[in-house]
Amino acid sequence: QVQLVESGGGLAQSGGSLRLSCAASGFTFSAYGMSWGRQAPGKGLERVAGIASDGSGTFYADSVKGRFTVSRDNAKNTVFLQMTSLKPEDTALYYCAKQIDRGARSPIDDRGPGTQVTVSS
Repeated sequence: QVQLVESGGGLAQSGGSLRLSCAASGFTFSAYGMSWGRQAPGKGLERVAGIASDGSGTFYADSVKGRFTVSRDNAKNTVFLQMTSLKPEDTALYYCAKQIDRGARSPIDDRGPGTQVTVSS
């Protein structure tokens, strides 16, 4: 059974940083690409970053490019999202998701419950 548990969310000031982590279990982590997405109040889901199974490729949405960095540690079954230069519009529930194959930007088939990020101006 796939389990994805996010942590590291919280309150940050505009211009600040946060690092999100996602602990994965129940599948062969190193065989799948992973994504980070977010959902702000009253808005739809937005995939903000993705990383290939071996870390060789990444994807970023234009809204976070240059500010967010996705990485993974396959030895620890964990994927990270380093967020810098945070803006109030980054406020959202952030979730990690397992993709259907090794790619950096493939469809997802499982996601975690999410961790809340709130950025104050």
